[in-house]
Amino acid sequence: MSVLSGKKIILGVSGGIAAYKTATLVRLFIKAGAHVQVIMTPASKDFVTPLTLSTLSKNPVHSTFYNEEDENAKWNNHVELGLWADLMVIAPATANTLSKMVNGNCDNLLIATYLSAKCPVYFAPAMDLDMYKHPSTVSSFRTLLQFGNTIIPSELGELASGLSGEGRMAEPENIVAFLEADLSSKLPLKGKKILITAGPTYEAIDPVRFIGNHSSGKMGFDIANEAANLGAEVVLISGPTHFKVKNNQINLIRVVSAQQMYVACHEFYNDVDVAIAAAAVADYRPKNVAEQKIKKSEASFTIELEKTKDILASLGEIKRNQFLIGFALETENEIENAKLKIQKKNLDLIVLNSLQDEGAGFGKPTNKVTFIDKDFTIEPMDLKSKEDVAIDILNKIINHYHA
Repeated sequence: MSVLSGKKIILGVSGGIAAYKTATLVRLFIKAGAHVQVIMTPASKDFVTPLTLSTLSKNPVHSTFYNEEDENAKWNNHVELGLWADLMVIAPATANTLSKMVNGNCDNLLIATYLSAKCPVYFAPAMDLDMYKHPSTVSSFRTLLQFGNTIIPSELGELASGLSGEGRMAEPENIVAFLEADLSSKLPLKGKKILITAGPTYEAIDPVRFIGNHSSGKMGFDIANEAANLGAEVVLISGPTHFKVKNNQINLIRVVSAQQMYVACHEFYNDVDVAIAAAAVADYRPKNVAEQKIKKSEASFTIELEKTKDILASLGEIKRNQFLIGFALETENEIENAKLKIQKKNLDLIVLNSLQDEGAGFGKPTNKVTFIDKDFTIEPMDLKSKEDVAIDILNKIINHYHA
């Protein structure tokens, strides 16, 4: 999955021959999963039609502050547009537009939106060779970089004048690749490896029956997806669940039993920076598993159980520098039981769930957790979606590494 997936992008199109390439650029943004709104300068309409970009972006194209032909039309609010965007890309960025960006010459909707934007701004210069090398253009580049904007370098090639050299706007595929690489490099968990367990385990009684629990696996999958979106390389070890991963940075390992999950965790644990044990692992399993289906013959039936290996405790025993997070689902004496788990299992943080809280527990889209760290600092959280709880957990990891 592209790092652009879900991102809200404003594409500013100024009046140069390279504007014809923006049709392909919009298509690539949409293909990457981004939401796109296009703002065109009046001059850019001579090179590409608003209808083309509107059709490809699936949004109306903005060009003026209001529709002069409709006195009742809603004005195009440049402040709203600037605040809506996660990033703004100005391509092509002509010498004229660059100069206006530098000097705040706000005579069109694109520049007004640029001056209102709170998001990262990228610009892809496009002009002829002599214009590109002119001291005023070089000065514009320097000033815009000082403003915190990012330049998408022009490419060498044949120019509209017939000359060949620097000044050709980067190809749409290269613009997308540049954005993906730049955004990825700035993600807070870039370079971190995270091990996550999710879902239930099923402990076989016979070939058709098992002991299990009601865990859906959603919490672990949400953590994995959010971690990958923040740049982490994720190993997700999941018991039986219908959920699928949404990011190609996730290595999904499917298991069934507690023993299989134990083996998989220890296979990857030494190479990770963080481990999050969100799975609901069975505490017991049948001591003897029948090879054939057990027939219903007696009025009562007894199964002898034995303890499974405690995966989280085993990871705590061999922990070196890993940041180790456990989950606790309690029904009574919640805080004290969670504190004991922190000590016994050598945890850095525990995420406490209580079945006493409405909206928390297995099979629900929401969760209400309390964070307790190894110093026994207690931080109760409000009821939230599991996606938001996942973000809260990952913020704890980010704070640990960036404090």
